[in-house]
Amino acid sequence: MGAGFGMPSLEDMQHWTLILGRLQQIALEHGLAAMKPVESNAMPAIPGVTDAATVARAQDFWRDSIALWQHLLDPAAQGPAQSPERTADRRFRDSRWHENPVFDWIRQSYFLLSDHLLRAVESIEGVEGKQKDQLRFATRAFIDAMSPSNFPTTNPQVLEKTIETRGENLVKGLQNMLADIAKGQMTQVAPGAFELGRNLAVTPGKVIHRTPLYELIQYAPTTPNVLKTPIVIFPPWINRFYILDLTPEKSFVRWAVDQGITVFMVSWKSADASMKDVVWDDYVAAQIDAVEAIRAALKVERVHAIGYCVAGTTLAATLAVLAARGQADIVASATFFTAQVDFADAGELLHFVDDTQLAMFKDLTPDGYLDGRYMAATFNLLRGRDLIWNYVTNNYLLGNDYAPFDLLHWNSDTTNLPAKWHLSYLTDLYRDNRLATPGALSVGGTPIDLGLIETPAYVQAGREDHIAPAESVWKMTGHLNGPIRFVLAGSGHIAGVVNHPDANKYQYWSGAEPKGTLEDFLAAAHETKGSWWPDWAAWLRAIDPATVRATGPRKPGAGSAKALEDAPGRYVRER
Repeated sequence: MGAGFGMPSLEDMQHWTLILGRLQQIALEHGLAAMKPVESNAMPAIPGVTDAATVARAQDFWRDSIALWQHLLDPAAQGPAQSPERTADRRFRDSRWHENPVFDWIRQSYFLLSDHLLRAVESIEGVEGKQKDQLRFATRAFIDAMSPSNFPTTNPQVLEKTIETRGENLVKGLQNMLADIAKGQMTQVAPGAFELGRNLAVTPGKVIHRTPLYELIQYAPTTPNVLKTPIVIFPPWINRFYILDLTPEKSFVRWAVDQGITVFMVSWKSADASMKDVVWDDYVAAQIDAVEAIRAALKVERVHAIGYCVAGTTLAATLAVLAARGQADIVASATFFTAQVDFADAGELLHFVDDTQLAMFKDLTPDGYLDGRYMAATFNLLRGRDLIWNYVTNNYLLGNDYAPFDLLHWNSDTTNLPAKWHLSYLTDLYRDNRLATPGALSVGGTPIDLGLIETPAYVQAGREDHIAPAESVWKMTGHLNGPIRFVLAGSGHIAGVVNHPDANKYQYWSGAEPKGTLEDFLAAAHETKGSWWPDWAAWLRAIDPATVRATGPRKPGAGSAKALEDAPGRYVRER
């Protein structure tokens, strides 16, 4: 090979590729002969080793391996087929993965082994249902972890940068990694790039109500008239509320205010030891308390409500409780962002709610709350390729600077959870699916029956949602008994919701009756390019179009509910 520490020449690589190929081909051809099924008078087949199905799978692997080598040595030869997904894989978009014969072989060998590992999982007999799903998930996670892009000696970009910088990229990357180990969380965004109240969560407003569990923010009007019926947003307490108030050009809150809607936002307190006895009943009671606080502050009879993800699940329980108590009329409508009430098919999060892992949570919560970093790690594992290994390559191996991305700042801004509530939520809803059974759960002594809910509902799902799968969100339409408008948005759990109309991104499907299956709905629905937000605003306005002047109590702190402090408030800043 070339002298010094330079990259080997193309001729060097081709030579050693030829030598390795000849050696490997000899071994593979011998393997094919050795793997032929045994004769009837020979030793009985060993399941998983020499049985016919295992031998056939092994032979397929050897044949594909030989085809890969033959294609590498003679590009005109037919190699293993490459799916469009493989060709477009972002981990290997650098041209050297395709043009350099050694790294092309590494890349294709990785795909070959990955495909055969996944096929092997599918061929396992006697394992079905949840166990098979867990095996698939674990195998995909292992495959993502073993990608050659994650290792310095098998990534051409890392090798080249190491030579160019004389190893400074590895020094910087090691510093990044050690800093992340020290703080117990992977960094995803440039430190200091964002600050609450400076360039995030900047929609003007005031905190007008505070309890030990939440703060209530009222936002200032920007139009001379506003809808008489205000809206309260319940964000998930497993995250910070400002996912709906990111930078101004992405903010749902700012956009809704500009549509002439009086908007209130609940900001949940991050759990500490004082919240060790908080349970789901307390969150339902908090939602009712927020509605009553708004009714009193504005002197209105009804309030629209939005529940996002877990807070949407809780909003459904809240509506059922209000209906059972004869108070359903205080909520004029309910909007559900990617929320589930039937967890039979709740997606990949179900992999984390078996008895062993639920028992582990008790060991992680000695002080009565779950450190939010554990939840962040769980959600990152669901998309490990993008949310873990992407940063290993870019920031640990290449030593690149972190990008200033508001959504990733929010994603890294973890929230602690009350341990007792968190464990019961995973057990009662995810594992046992009790919310879907009338009367199986109670709140404050009131049995929950979703069938009692007749409140008009807007149910939004994300077509590519991996946290609340669209098929799971769809099940809500079979539990609620009021008028429902179902909308399927393009993209996933976050981008499918946070999609400002000015961005001109994605699309949504609507207009069909929410009956039958999700496939039935899609077959009858029509597609609209862009954001679904205007569709929602038109739906909301149709329920109660009456307007009032944006004066007096419509301005935060100007009515009976006095301003406690400026938005975004205190709780969102607490660790």
